[in-house]
Amino acid sequence: MTARLLAVVGSCLVALAGLPAAPAGAVPTDQSYWVPANRSVVLHGHGFGHGHGMSQYGAQGAAKAGLGYRQIIDFYYPKTSWSTVTGNVRVLITSDTTSDVVVGRVDGLTLRDLGTGTAYPLPAVRGATRWRISVGAGSKSVVDYLAGSWHRWKPGGRAALAGDGEFTAPSSLTLHTPSGTRRYRGALRAASPTAGSSVRDTVNVLSMDDYLKGVIADEMPASWHPEAVKAQAVAARTYATWSRSQNPSRYYQICDTTSCQVYGGVVAEDARSTAAVTATARKILTYGGKPAFSQFSSSSGGWTSAGGVPYLTAKADPYDGLGGNPVHEWTETLTAGRIEGAYPSVGTLRRIQVVRRDGNGHWNGRVWTLVLDGTKADVTLSGDSFRSRFGLRSTWFAMEPTPIIARWNTLGGASSPLGRVATREYAVPGGAVQRFANGRIYYSRGTGAHELYGEILTTYRSRGGVTSALGFPTSGIQRAAGGQRATFEHGTLSWSSATGRTTLTGT
Repeated sequence: MTARLLAVVGSCLVALAGLPAAPAGAVPTDQSYWVPANRSVVLHGHGFGHGHGMSQYGAQGAAKAGLGYRQIIDFYYPKTSWSTVTGNVRVLITSDTTSDVVVGRVDGLTLRDLGTGTAYPLPAVRGATRWRISVGAGSKSVVDYLAGSWHRWKPGGRAALAGDGEFTAPSSLTLHTPSGTRRYRGALRAASPTAGSSVRDTVNVLSMDDYLKGVIADEMPASWHPEAVKAQAVAARTYATWSRSQNPSRYYQICDTTSCQVYGGVVAEDARSTAAVTATARKILTYGGKPAFSQFSSSSGGWTSAGGVPYLTAKADPYDGLGGNPVHEWTETLTAGRIEGAYPSVGTLRRIQVVRRDGNGHWNGRVWTLVLDGTKADVTLSGDSFRSRFGLRSTWFAMEPTPIIARWNTLGGASSPLGRVATREYAVPGGAVQRFANGRIYYSRGTGAHELYGEILTTYRSRGGVTSALGFPTSGIQRAAGGQRATFEHGTLSWSSATGRTTLTGT
């Protein structure tokens, strides 16, 4: 049944919270990344996900380092207290896109009318293979069985149920959906999103720990260290309890996708993750006497991110890089054309300017705000918007400077003899050039990046620049007796301060 009320807030390993305001200690930065002539922007990053709370790869690394699940939990959720949970949870099954709940016949199958609380054991009708709760006249729930074709069954002689209905059985139930079948523990309910609704959504109602059995192996490999899997069980159970507390009266309290946390029913269960659920039975975290918002993500990248509550803190994570984490560091390439296509108002992209980060870790941390500098307009974005648009693993990234900009930075940037950037990088035969206020830097794969300015640059350009017999520069401007010099692939230009003349040698 279609999840009509889901608010999808991101595709991570768990629902992404809205980004909190930048912390008071955030470090403003001005990091400009100019688009190279080949128009491919190389990004280097850390981590996978929002970075709030527990790093799953970090939990694995911590477990391999000898920490038990309680120590892992206490590290990632400081200031929380341990408690226990009881009761059921209502899970929206998003794969059922119909307004029916259809289950396979099973011994002990029972129908319950939620309007009256009456339970009806379903009869062993000859040839019946499935039972269904659907919507009948007046938006009432009605019951049918499949024996060759669908036939109406009247519970207690009534044409329809007084309220919503649900199926239960001593064993698991097989749910039939347009995309196939899947087994679930507990009850399968045909739930009305609102009173008098003509549609129904499928909701699985079951105990919190039975729910956890269908979650853990979909959120973390069951083959991982048992202490890491136990930590995942506590975090996931706490998150589900928090979600339940936020929606005590809604017809569902949590969904089965990454918008909440992934739940796959019985087929997703694994003996190893079930053992972790059993070992941590009913254990959750609280803060101020209430269930904690125990967010978690795949990888912190080495530094967790503040999540807007006292126990989701930003701090160094020494465990994330342990245990063979493939997303502790990552690299991604975006073409300028792709960025321009996503934000056409920029025109031709000249540079990406990071103007604010969270101040934590490498490059001063995760990107809060960046600006796309274009020939037509500038576009200001949050780091999370940029990440979402291009499918980046996290907001903790930096763009790789071009060889030209790297050379400019080495020389002192805007304080160097070249001064400020004047143009974006552009292609020339065999390489690239970028103009600055007082000179230029030339680059080729064979010669590297080298700066020219003053009379030597003027002479070089008058001779034809890179297309001349000199070729690309192989050095920047150097001091020489009585003046300056620069070497090229096929010669040397020397300038005399005494005569003001530039001479060519070596061709």
